[in-house]
Amino acid sequence: MVAAVSIVDVVKHFGSLRALAGVSLDIEQGEFFGLLGPNGAGKTTLISSLAGLVRPDSGAISVMGHDVIRDFREARRLLGVVPQELVFDPFFNVRETLRIQSGYFGIRKNDDWIDEILENLDLTSKADVNMRRLSGGMKRRVLVAQALVHRPPVIVLDEPTAGVDVELRQGLWQFIRRLNGEGHTIILTTHYLEEAEALCNRIALMKLGKVVALDTTINLMAAHPGASLEEVFVRTLQS
Repeated sequence: MVAAVSIVDVVKHFGSLRALAGVSLDIEQGEFFGLLGPNGAGKTTLISSLAGLVRPDSGAISVMGHDVIRDFREARRLLGVVPQELVFDPFFNVRETLRIQSGYFGIRKNDDWIDEILENLDLTSKADVNMRRLSGGMKRRVLVAQALVHRPPVIVLDEPTAGVDVELRQGLWQFIRRLNGEGHTIILTTHYLEEAEALCNRIALMKLGKVVALDTTINLMAAHPGASLEEVFVRTLQS
């Protein structure tokens, strides 16, 4: 079975800064995969490369077997990305935003799925509210909804719960767990390490543009008996 995401020896420089230093890893279909590391580790650059927003200097990345450069359109269709930044169009309400996002992928008459997403993200009451009038937490919910609106098999969540309340966090993870259970591949970056410990089957730790640890969550924890994932994280980065 083809990997959901395949990353092979990816290198990226920004001037003299080496953001990615030969990253290689495969993420299997149906995995709940954690991509962790401190600020500056290269996580966002790797995700941007996966989404086709940054072009690596060398190496290859594919989504469900489709190269993100040579077959960008198909690779992007198979991918849903929730970015860190709160990027939104101020001229539309929530429902209109999701309908427009559906249209980018050639999907019409998508309101039943949009309604389901709105309900699961507790956005139903905000469906007709202009994006400018939403709080930061509500805008982040809409970013999640936009990433899911075309039902991608691979979903990337880049700090999806940063700055949101505990209630939303719990509701979001319940919905994401359901999607994972239905076969969607989930890739998560988060600074809430308890989330990664509770949710991810396998974790890659990055440091200075390299993967310094890659294993199942169980094995990573077993190698450091009695330690929390945060303690494992710190010990690995210090070694």
